[in-house]
Amino acid sequence: MDEVAVPIPDSATAPDTSPAAPPTVTTTVKVNGTSHTVTFDARVSLLDALRDRLQLTGTKKGCDQGACGACTVLVDGTRVLSCLTLLAQCDGREILTIEGAWDDQVGRALQRAFMDEDGFQCGYCTPGQICSAIGMLDEFARGVPSAVSSHDSAAGGLTDPELKERMSGNLCRCGAYVGIGEAIRRVHDASRG
Repeated sequence: MDEVAVPIPDSATAPDTSPAAPPTVTTTVKVNGTSHTVTFDARVSLLDALRDRLQLTGTKKGCDQGACGACTVLVDGTRVLSCLTLLAQCDGREILTIEGAWDDQVGRALQRAFMDEDGFQCGYCTPGQICSAIGMLDEFARGVPSAVSSHDSAAGGLTDPELKERMSGNLCRCGAYVGIGEAIRRVHDASRG
């Protein structure tokens, strides 16, 4: 069999096959009342920016796939999964994490209620549970329907099925759901009374 010589291109004429640098974005966000301007790879999640760049480690990385709710924060008052939200999407927006929840009236009441009602065991999911509950109680008060809402849900109060449905995106691997539900109900009832 004849050997065929394959020419080796010299480095001056070889095509550049190195990957291009990822695009960066400069984003300004207000986190827990403090403005931050940061430049990041455009693909960085809000979760990673909060934890790695802003050192706000209260927001937890659970599944990193949007399935557990441990990373829930509020963006302009709406609960979001920070692992599925790009930092670039948050430019000019206000973010509330568990570190800032104490300064929120409902957030403070929820933190106290979670302690009083044993709404946690290991505590890993608790920051996401509390941030989600802040947003959920606001949604309920504004009459935003859930999958189990009826036309008279708001008038009848926060029923067990309504509470469970609205918090179903936040998992507790320890199974502290009874205490979590009681804590949220306590804060909801106090806000109505």
